[in-house]
Amino acid sequence: MSPHDANPADASHTRPSVLHPPSATELRAAAAPRASVITAAGLVVFAIILAIDLAEPSHYATAILYTLPILAAFWLPSPPATLILALAGSLCLAIGYFNTPVAPPAGPVETIVYRATAFALLWFTAILAILYQVARFAAEHSSIARRHQAALLHAILETAPDALVVIDQTGIIQSFSRSAERLFGYAADETIGRNVSMLMAAPTRAEHDGNLARYLATGERRIIGIGRVVEGQTKDGRLVPIELAVGEAKVAQQRVFIGFMRDLSARHRIEDELRQAQKMEAVGQLTGGIAHDFNNLLLVISGNLELIEARPDHPDPVAIKEAREAAELGAELTAQLLAFARKQSLDPKEVDVGDLINSVASMLSRTLGDHIDIAVSVNEGAGRAVVDAAQLQTALLNLAINARDAMEGGGHLAIAVFNTELDARYAEVHPEVRLGPYVAVQVADSGTGMSEDVLERVFEPFFTTKKAGAGNGLGLSMVYGFTKQSNGHVDIESRVGEGTTVTLYLPRATDPQAHPAAADGHSSPHAGDGELILVVEDDARVRRVAIARLRDLGYRTLAASSGPEALSALAAHPQVSLLFTDVVMAEGMSGFELARQARQRLPSLPLLYTTGYANPAAFARTDEAERPAGPTLRKPYSRDELARAVRAALDR
Repeated sequence: MSPHDANPADASHTRPSVLHPPSATELRAAAAPRASVITAAGLVVFAIILAIDLAEPSHYATAILYTLPILAAFWLPSPPATLILALAGSLCLAIGYFNTPVAPPAGPVETIVYRATAFALLWFTAILAILYQVARFAAEHSSIARRHQAALLHAILETAPDALVVIDQTGIIQSFSRSAERLFGYAADETIGRNVSMLMAAPTRAEHDGNLARYLATGERRIIGIGRVVEGQTKDGRLVPIELAVGEAKVAQQRVFIGFMRDLSARHRIEDELRQAQKMEAVGQLTGGIAHDFNNLLLVISGNLELIEARPDHPDPVAIKEAREAAELGAELTAQLLAFARKQSLDPKEVDVGDLINSVASMLSRTLGDHIDIAVSVNEGAGRAVVDAAQLQTALLNLAINARDAMEGGGHLAIAVFNTELDARYAEVHPEVRLGPYVAVQVADSGTGMSEDVLERVFEPFFTTKKAGAGNGLGLSMVYGFTKQSNGHVDIESRVGEGTTVTLYLPRATDPQAHPAAADGHSSPHAGDGELILVVEDDARVRRVAIARLRDLGYRTLAASSGPEALSALAAHPQVSLLFTDVVMAEGMSGFELARQARQRLPSLPLLYTTGYANPAAFARTDEAERPAGPTLRKPYSRDELARAVRAALDR
């Protein structure tokens, strides 16, 4: 991807040998040999001038010569050597003064004036040299520091594992690290001088300059100092997930922004692989749980059927009852699995959650027993939720039973209903949450609570801490799946010894006309009045059971095993009162297609679909616009459920 090959073994060659600017002591130590040579030469010159002064004491102007060696101090690296020369010159000047005779035409005053002038000139020159040395040293140190900072920045740009991009306050790229080259596929000289938006994906690219100008004008921070995940765009147009952190600095009264970018592609790939591994582990656990529970149910059904078959004239009523109960438990287990997989058929309507909770509370008091105190709190003005009322009741029952099992010696169960709003702050911790208004249903118990390890697995299918035979581990999985399928959210808090609190966040109804209110209860099953029903089912055993039940209910029936056969039956019997068809059939024509063609012939023909698939539309291969509307009866269904569904379809 990068136009440059990065060899980690060569990384050290790109770094400067000095990683910190030299100190003042180090600089002076480096210049010590030069200072020694100049100082020694100055002392020699002082000795020569002193010898001349002593040899020719009458030449008073010789004293001025003591200033000459001090001029060499301008080449000295530091003041101490200059002070040594100045002190040496002052000493030689004093020795010459005391050895100079006072003779005409000069007198004592002239001698003192000459010597004092020479002394003042010497120290004036020394002070100028010292000031020059200090100024030169500061300039050299600053230059070295700048070179060091440049070298250090170059080393960072070359070796930093995360991409580093520096831009000015107009968004123009100033620096582009080697890691940035590898990440985006651009060479540094292809980016420096261009707008940083070239590295961004739409729509961030179009918004960048406006966001930067808004920050400079208002100081409103959106990214600066706050890490976030964004999408970058490479030179070849590929989008990559990037963790971005932006810092700000001022250089020469101009703002610069430093962006640190980390490629998250590998992390996302690892997370996907981990999720896949966890999913496969869950599937394995799920498969084992299903096999165990269904094998037990099949054993009960087949065993009791054998007992009935052995004595057909006197069938054992207990065997019949147990076989029917096992079949019902199998249907319930299937419903729980569909709820966990979020594939169950929901009938969401606008529900007054407070009224529903109050109605469920009386049932719970009988179910849980007298040793559990139940308190229900419905906040005034609690909104209505869009949810499947029956599934919500089942979810509450599961939560209540779990709470009861956690309070073997008795305890308190509190159920609260209130309005709430899930905002961006909450979504930072729970990124899968949809923001907006919710109706919260909170179920709290005073039971034993759960450890952190248990809490992490609490929604896994067939995971349970109950004793063998006390539960199948699908209760909370069903609650989780139902809530998620309802576009809601589940939150659970628990501590060992402090109880457990489960909160269901259900989408609050905002449009009173969006969903009709849920009807209370179900209508009683009604017998038929001789209506003719066309039963279309490709499984002969299921078809036989359906026909037998319908005839027992007082209906007349026609049977067909496929769509074409059903169309032929309709052509021969246009007086059919109801088309009762399976959705997915082996002959190729789906129930939706059959219904569409049947409605072309008989536009007012009532329809009733049936299926055992969680999502039959995925297998029917029929466009949604071509599917005639009609209710669906889920398999397996009981005689009473069939009676209610048929009666409702005929009366619709």
